[in-house]
Amino acid sequence: MERWILYAFVSMAFAGFTSVIAKLGLTGISADLGLAIRTCFVFVFVLLFAAAVVPTSQLDMLTWKNFFWLGLSGVTTAASWVFYYKAIKLGDVSTVALIDKGSVVVAVLLACWILNEAITPAKLAGAALIAGGLLVIARG
Repeated sequence: MERWILYAFVSMAFAGFTSVIAKLGLTGISADLGLAIRTCFVFVFVLLFAAAVVPTSQLDMLTWKNFFWLGLSGVTTAASWVFYYKAIKLGDVSTVALIDKGSVVVAVLLACWILNEAITPAKLAGAALIAGGLLVIARG
C-alpha cells in the first residue's frame, strides 16, 4: 500500500472521532464557542508539529502564491467548520457527517476542473454513490 493511502485512512479514522468528540464538547455551550476552543487547540498542535518536523530551510521557499492559496484554503476551512459545528450542535452527528462527506463530490469536480485531474470510472462511480447516499439521507 502506498504511504498516501495509509495517511488517508488514518485521516478518515481521526475525522470520525473528531465529530463525536466535538458533539460531547458542545454540551451546554454554543457551537461558536466550541469551535473557537477547538481551533485554538488545533492551532497550537499544528504549530508544535511543524516546529518539530519542518526544516527551517523550507521557509525560504515560501512565495506569495503559497500564502494566497493556503490562506484561501484556511478561509474555506473556517467557513466549513463554522457551519459544521452549527449543524452538529443542532442535529445528529451521524447525519451531519454523512452530508458533510458530500464534499468529496465537490472535491472531485473541482479537482477535474481546476487541477485537470482525470475523473476515472472508479472515481465517477464513487462520487455517484456518495451523491446517491445524500439523496437517501435527504429523504430519510
